[in-house]
Amino acid sequence: MQNNVRPETMERITTPALAEAFIEEQIKAVRAEVGDRKVLLALSGGVDSSVVAALLIKAIGKQLVCVHVNHGLMRKNESEGVIKLFRGEFDANLIYVDATDRFLDLLAGVSDPESKRKIIGAEFINVFAEEADKFEKNSFLAQGTIYPDILESIKQAEGKQAVKSHHNVGGLPDDIAEKFSLLEPLKLLYKDEVRVVGRALGLSSELVDRQPFPGPGLGVRCLGAITRDRLAALREADAILREEFANSGLSKTVWQYFVVIPDIKSVGVKDEGRYEGWPAIIRAVNTKDAMTATIEEIPYALLHKICARITSEVAGINRVLYDITPKPTGTIEWE
Repeated sequence: MQNNVRPETMERITTPALAEAFIEEQIKAVRAEVGDRKVLLALSGGVDSSVVAALLIKAIGKQLVCVHVNHGLMRKNESEGVIKLFRGEFDANLIYVDATDRFLDLLAGVSDPESKRKIIGAEFINVFAEEADKFEKNSFLAQGTIYPDILESIKQAEGKQAVKSHHNVGGLPDDIAEKFSLLEPLKLLYKDEVRVVGRALGLSSELVDRQPFPGPGLGVRCLGAITRDRLAALREADAILREEFANSGLSKTVWQYFVVIPDIKSVGVKDEGRYEGWPAIIRAVNTKDAMTATIEEIPYALLHKICARITSEVAGINRVLYDITPKPTGTIEWE
């Protein structure tokens, strides 16, 4: 439907009218390309995949089959929320696959971030391939790819090295491509444009304005080789951070905030004894298009409260740090 280069003449989608025009254009294009065939969508519940789901439901209804894969790297209660929202509110044709052990077993001992991303991306394809056995040939696989994903994954013409790969960029493996064609209706949009389109589709502010969550999930925030105990600590620390940001009102003004836990330990004190634990690193950034990002100034009293809660409530963590690096020089995610 589209190539991978955004035309210089393409107007930024900043108003409901422009969003409506984009939606109508995509609905016509999707219907023309898909016809009466089935479309399989990886529905994580994040902004991008949710907007794709709403757009495709409007375009082709029950021809869309949403697959939510719990890879064990979701945030606390994330999968439960996705199922409740999309089965209940959107009446989506949704399949739930709990593949926690499958993913974590494959990731055991893998510390290189690119290797982790590729393993997670490949296993997603494998899960979809199994679901695809239920459909006829010449079906479609829809993805929530957006333009920053492409810009950060491809090598530019002048030879710059890609920042990082994305699991949803680069096409389909040969064996999957024999059965599926790729459908990416948002791939020329920046994140702020995706939100405008989501609102025009009638999605709730709670959904459209939620912070981005990477496809590999907590796998790129549990730095180094993923272990189940450190992953559990990360999930709980992240839930505390999100709760405190919501209580303080920062969840409405900060674009993305999360916790990272590296595979290192330091000495601390607990119950008057030596205690070795991991550091929890907080990151909170604001951005319009995900290509650059500035650091949010969190009130010091709130940082103290978050630190106290994480170190007292989460097993295995004895320090809390705050990352003040903008993009550039850092990326938004650590991996």
